Amino acid sequence: ASYPDRRRAWWLVLVLALAGVVSVIDRTLLSVIVDPVRSELGLGEVQIGLLQGLAFGLFYATVGVPLGLMVDRHSRRLIVICGVSLWSAATLASGFAESFGELFAARLLVGLGEAALSPAAISAIADLFPPQARGRPISVFLMGQAVASGLGISVASLIADAAAANAFAGVPVLEGLSPWRAVFFVCGLLGFIVVMALLPTREQIGRAHV
Repeated sequence: ASYPDRRRAWWLVLVLALAGVVSVIDRTLLSVIVDPVRSELGLGEVQIGLLQGLAFGLFYATVGVPLGLMVDRHSRRLIVICGVSLWSAATLASGFAESFGELFAARLLVGLGEAALSPAAISAIADLFPPQARGRPISVFLMGQAVASGLGISVASLIADAAAANAFAGVPVLEGLSPWRAVFFVCGLLGFIVVMALLPTREQIGRAHV
């Protein structure tokens, strides 16, 4: 069996890179909208610290090895789809949180979903390209996450400003949300665009050892 067509391989790399961009945007949202979240939910400094640190990092740091084992045994494509769907749904849910506990649980699930992306994506890329050609696609995947660190702040700010200016008037669900809730909702929807792009792709199996 040969490696897949180069155009198909690069398309999957670009979709995985987009997933990486969305993942970083979703994990950094809270730092941009922390003040209105604190005010509306009545949170203290300790609770904000937990939401920005432990809530995301607990699962993200601890489930990497178990998810890596799953990647070795099961469909990487399916694992990425499930991971993106989970963290995107959790980001959506963050926009409807009414208490510290609800927001903390949502951020935990964001970390859990995002922990699946890197091991599955790098393993998949290894099966799409021969050994001498893997450095560039892996770099493209990682570059997306690096770029997204600054992009996330801009995206969150633009959405919050648009919501504050009543730009979502007449849009179902969004119309009645406060700006910080609209930020979570819109950014959560971005992940499902990635899922839709992944659904038609096929799994490439058993080439990483070559």
